[in-house]
Amino acid sequence: MLATKTIAPVATAPDSASLEKSAAYRNGMARLAAAVTIVTTDGPAGRAGFAATAVTSVSDNPPTLLVCLNKGSSAYPAVSANGLVSVNVLSAEHEAVSRLFGGKTPVDERFAAASWETTVSGTPRLSDALVSFECRIREVHDGSTHDVLFCEVLDVTTREDGQALVYFDRGYRTV
Repeated sequence: MLATKTIAPVATAPDSASLEKSAAYRNGMARLAAAVTIVTTDGPAGRAGFAATAVTSVSDNPPTLLVCLNKGSSAYPAVSANGLVSVNVLSAEHEAVSRLFGGKTPVDERFAAASWETTVSGTPRLSDALVSFECRIREVHDGSTHDVLFCEVLDVTTREDGQALVYFDRGYRTV
C-alpha cells in the first residue's frame, strides 16, 4: 500500500471564527444527500466495519472508488492493516444495520444484525446489499481527520430490486 503523508501544522486552539466556519461547513454538508454504505474488512488484523457516506466513484478504468475513513474509527486499525474492503451500498431496509455500524456497537453485534457472505479476498459482503464492491486499497492519502482510500474494485455484486438508503439533512431517506 502506498501512503502519502504531509507534515501537519502545529495544532492551536480554534478561535470563534474557525469554529463558526466549521459549523457552517457541517450544516452545508448536511444538505448534500449521499448514499449510505457499510465498509467492511476481515483478515489478519481482524474483522471490522463502519457506516460511510463519504464514498464516490473515481474512475471506471481501472474501476476505482474513493472511501474516507475517520482515523479515530474503531475500524481504522483493521482496515489499514488488512488492505482489503467491501463497500456495501444499503437499501431502505438496512437503516437499523447502518445505525449499528455508525455507532459504538461492538463489532460482533454489528455483524450479527445482518446476513453476510465472504468474498474471494475474504472480506464480508452484505448478502442483500443493492451493490457490493470488493476492493483492494491501492493508495492512502492524509485528509486531516480522515484517510482518503483509493480502492481498486476487484469484483461487483448487484441486486436488481430495492430502494436506495440515503442520508440527507441529518436523517435517513429512501430513493
